[in-house]
Amino acid sequence: MGDILSIISKRLGLGLVTLLVISIIIFGAVELLPGDIAQAVLGQGATEENLAAMREQLGLDRAAPIRYFEWLGNAVTGDFGKSLVSQQPVSEAISTRFANTLFLALYAAIIAVPVAIFLGVLVALYRNTVFDRVANVVTLTSISSPEFFLGYILILFLAVKTGYFPAIAKIDDGMSLIDKLDRTFLPALTMVLVVVAHMMRMTRASIINLLASPYVEMARLKGVPAWKVIVKHTLPNAWAPVINVVALNL
Repeated sequence: MGDILSIISKRLGLGLVTLLVISIIIFGAVELLPGDIAQAVLGQGATEENLAAMREQLGLDRAAPIRYFEWLGNAVTGDFGKSLVSQQPVSEAISTRFANTLFLALYAAIIAVPVAIFLGVLVALYRNTVFDRVANVVTLTSISSPEFFLGYILILFLAVKTGYFPAIAKIDDGMSLIDKLDRTFLPALTMVLVVVAHMMRMTRASIINLLASPYVEMARLKGVPAWKVIVKHTLPNAWAPVINVVALNL
């Protein structure tokens, strides 16, 4: 138990350091961009007095390190500032989009996990057959194709040419669950195609490896049905790598 907590704490610490480094890089990159933010907000017709007041309001009259550490201190308390475009607090904008992201990931996982496990078990049982080779070619094609390319293909055939689904997945809180599922089906399907390919290959490899283990061979010698061997003896031990694939891809 202590080793697990140590690993988790190290991972969390590494994640925090990574976020800190990324924030410094992004802040520095924005500082190096040409142009004047105050000028962009007020427009070309703004007077010098207005520009100076806007720079003071945005804190641009202070040194960059001071502004960064002020932002970092506020970010620790959950205050990420205000968007210059929408004039909305960044934390509110993130929370809204995070909820939509979580909904989309859950939607894709509900479809992808059972499909991938079923196909992975199937190709493991029929390995080195035509079905196995075709499945490997299809999954490799899906993995090697960028997600945005798969999204374009799905939009072209399922939205533009046939009109089965909307091409733009815009949802809001007032929509019913059925409408949300319909609007987000194409983005979810795009994620499903990639996740299923990874999960199916991982499930196939795990099942094939476990089928050669001594306890599975013993179960077969005792006359245990093949489906029971898969469900009771191989699948429970194949979950760990499959869960890792789901977490990394969603």
